[in-house]
Amino acid sequence: MDPLLAERRIPVVGGFVGATRDGVTTTLGRGGSDYSAAIIGAALDASEIQIWTDVDGMLTADPRLVPHVQVVPHLSFGEASELAYFGAKVLHPSTIQPAVGQNIPVRILNSRRPQDAGGTLITRHRPPGDRPLAAVGSKKSVTVVDITSTRMLMAHGFLTRIFSAFEQHRTSVDVVTTSEVSVSVTIDDPRRLAQIIEALGEVADVTREDQMAILCAVGDGLQRDPTFVSHLLEALGGVPIRMVSQAAARRNITLVIREADLEAALTRLHD
Repeated sequence: MDPLLAERRIPVVGGFVGATRDGVTTTLGRGGSDYSAAIIGAALDASEIQIWTDVDGMLTADPRLVPHVQVVPHLSFGEASELAYFGAKVLHPSTIQPAVGQNIPVRILNSRRPQDAGGTLITRHRPPGDRPLAAVGSKKSVTVVDITSTRMLMAHGFLTRIFSAFEQHRTSVDVVTTSEVSVSVTIDDPRRLAQIIEALGEVADVTREDQMAILCAVGDGLQRDPTFVSHLLEALGGVPIRMVSQAAARRNITLVIREADLEAALTRLHD
């Protein structure tokens, strides 16, 4: 493309199309065109990568569940990745990885309102603001898997055995919490769960709980606000919480609750 750009011509490239190892044309799936744009932008060392979609940008919550959501004007790469992973449909979690590697800003804009919407700008660091929380993500149709063993209490290799079973059956894990004798994880694809339970049956008792949901508060400023967790739990008073997890980067606090409680909990936390 460099010669075309040098002539100030505009290349138009088909995104989302790829090929299998056997050379059969296929599509890249959700976010494939955005991923193509990010790869091309990174290869050209572009000053900015723009993703044009049908919404005004990344929103503070799922508008189908929460009224009065707002556009988030600026996010860090880390915040955007967390929100994409936990339910923000406007952006696929892997889409902006080429841009992250090259430190190229990504802007999300609305193709239906090109003149009106400012969109969301995603950069390596977000300017510090007055709110520690950037947005709230959520994910429905989650299954909690509890893996309990007294025979391998604190035994070397127990966690390896657990996660090897999930890897062998090509099932991704979202949230993990542990105690001395048990491990709880969430998955959003239970199709191979019966095989996983059978594989772990030699070393653990495994139970499942369906119709659960993930609620995730995301913001780089969370690590600078020691009171946020107490405010979060106060806002969700009366909602049974199944699991709580905070990542090492301390930019998210993730809760697992019943799917039936998600809409009310999400609205209260967003407020």
